[in-house]
Amino acid sequence: MKPLSAILVLTFWLTACAPAAPAETGTLAGRVTIGPLQPVMQEGVPEPTPAPEVYAARQVVVFDARGQEELARIAIGPDGHYEIKLPVGRYVVDINHSGIDSTYGLPAEIEIRASETTVLDIDIDTGIR
Repeated sequence: MKPLSAILVLTFWLTACAPAAPAETGTLAGRVTIGPLQPVMQEGVPEPTPAPEVYAARQVVVFDARGQEELARIAIGPDGHYEIKLPVGRYVVDINHSGIDSTYGLPAEIEIRASETTVLDIDIDTGIR
């Protein structure tokens, strides 16, 4: 019985010490729009483009599926885009609200699937009128 015991111990040790398989991931990505940026818009005059610091003052925030525990904060690039790899699962996404910012459709429940990109575009209303 000793050889059998040695084999069982060795098998247990090899499987217990083996590296875990990497978790499957997917991507959360999107574009953030912020506006209005000035109180009065004139017809025919394009709205100004947000400066990089306007985007830098805000982040996309990822919570667990219950919306209770913050898991990640994602910087918004100077062009308004963001992207993060996440383990497969369900999440709640919001932003860190700055001043009187409001959003439509946030917080949003999303699902990340293996090797897929979930797109969530976000519109931030600055409240400037």
